[in-house]
Amino acid sequence: MEVLALLQQSPAWLLATVAVAGLCVGSFLNVVIHRLPRMMEAQWRAECAQIEGREAPATEVFNLVTPRSRCPSCGTPITAWQNVPVVSWIALGGRCAACRAPIGIRYPAVELAAGLLAILVAWRLGYSAALLPALVYGWALLALTFIDLDTQLLPDDITLPLLWLGLIANAYGLFTDLRSAVLGAAAGYLVLWLVYWAFRLLAKKEGMGYGDFKLLAAIGAWTGWQVLPVAVLVAAGLGAVIGSISLWLSRKGSDTRIPFGPYLALGGIVALLWGRVAVVAWLGRFPG
Repeated sequence: MEVLALLQQSPAWLLATVAVAGLCVGSFLNVVIHRLPRMMEAQWRAECAQIEGREAPATEVFNLVTPRSRCPSCGTPITAWQNVPVVSWIALGGRCAACRAPIGIRYPAVELAAGLLAILVAWRLGYSAALLPALVYGWALLALTFIDLDTQLLPDDITLPLLWLGLIANAYGLFTDLRSAVLGAAAGYLVLWLVYWAFRLLAKKEGMGYGDFKLLAAIGAWTGWQVLPVAVLVAAGLGAVIGSISLWLSRKGSDTRIPFGPYLALGGIVALLWGRVAVVAWLGRFPG
């Protein structure tokens, strides 16, 4: 109780606590980002074998817990202290302790991003009932961002639970009322579904995946339909600008597929934390 009182009365302690928690969660998110797509691929192969009447190939147990994390170069298991977020990477000089192979900077980057995101959410919401759900929401979007960047996939294993968690959170009115949340989920899915089919009919090709529909539906379930346009505008604006710049720098053609999930995720965070402020400010410019 004393710890809870300290967190409630001291913003500095609250921010420090969520920052440490975010760094630790970021370490776990690295595992999710790396392993979940491989788990999905193994499941698809097993399902294909079953459909074709073949026996699924034997594989070792591979999930988010087993086997232990190890160096991808030499296979040496990573010890507990080597899993300390950010600090261990710095202490090792960004190299494996056994074979001295380079360890990608993205590992500490994800951990730092999870910690900074936690600080941002706590700074915005303070010590409240909405804090923990909002942290889960932000961390889930962070994992989806990097999975989409790596594989151009947005796994149902994350997007669908995220949608249901949003509806449950808003059943208690944490971010909006339940009716707005349900309408937000439906609107989020339908908006991108309509965009998808319009683009497909006009351009004769697919412009996005169904995972994007589900992700925007999940965002709508958290923010409500009133704030959903903020997420869409932020995502579309950033996607257009950054996507165009990246295509120009890489000298790739316009047919190059660009993951839209990271922009939706950023739009979803902006919408949850500042969406209502933005909507009220916008409506205030046009009083009825």
